[in-house]
Amino acid sequence: MKSYGQFCPIAKAAEIFCERWTALVIRNLGAGAQRFSDIHRGVPHMSATLLTQRLRQLEAEGLVERRRSGTGKSWTYHLTDAGAEFLPLVGALGIWGQRWTRRELAEGELDLGLLIWGLEYSVDPAAFGPERHVLRLDVSDQPDHKRFYWFVCEGGNLDLCVADPGGGTDLFLEATLADLIRVYRGDVSLAAAIDDGRMTVDAAPKLMRRLKSWFNFDTMAKTPPAEVSGDT
Repeated sequence: MKSYGQFCPIAKAAEIFCERWTALVIRNLGAGAQRFSDIHRGVPHMSATLLTQRLRQLEAEGLVERRRSGTGKSWTYHLTDAGAEFLPLVGALGIWGQRWTRRELAEGELDLGLLIWGLEYSVDPAAFGPERHVLRLDVSDQPDHKRFYWFVCEGGNLDLCVADPGGGTDLFLEATLADLIRVYRGDVSLAAAIDDGRMTVDAAPKLMRRLKSWFNFDTMAKTPPAEVSGDT
């Protein structure tokens, strides 16, 4: 990590936190990703080599702790108390971004993998109740081998499947990738997307009413854009 050459605590913290990718790695760990592969899925444009290097740097700085997995054959990664104290800063960055940087999605930002990863680590699997419920997501503008995803919710746990897990499906959700990102990001409300046909949902009325809770929109998604006053 490059040093600012200052004794100021702000400079020392910025040396760690402002390094490229670091805030996103901390975001992923804070979301619950523990395995290297799961952390990497949340930063798909970061090379595996660089992620390895960054995790080692954060471990050396005392922000990340590495532990043996349950099998003893691999490692898992966890924020320490010091690392967890960065999470409010990550959240504040997200809220600032929602208020001041909203714009039309650029072509390179239409990232299907990141959307699915984000849903996997943000939805509330208990929203439909403790019994087994399966939601099938159809990303309608994607090729067949990347189009369908099943979210199996049971007992407060979530399993993401890329093939039909069987046992019946309770909710069917269909939209284009761009519209799903807009809803996930909070640019368009779930109700508005359903009302104007951007998103199609087929489910029993009881489950339909719980869909908003399942999406579990966080503070960032609920943050409205800033009102920019005109020149006076």
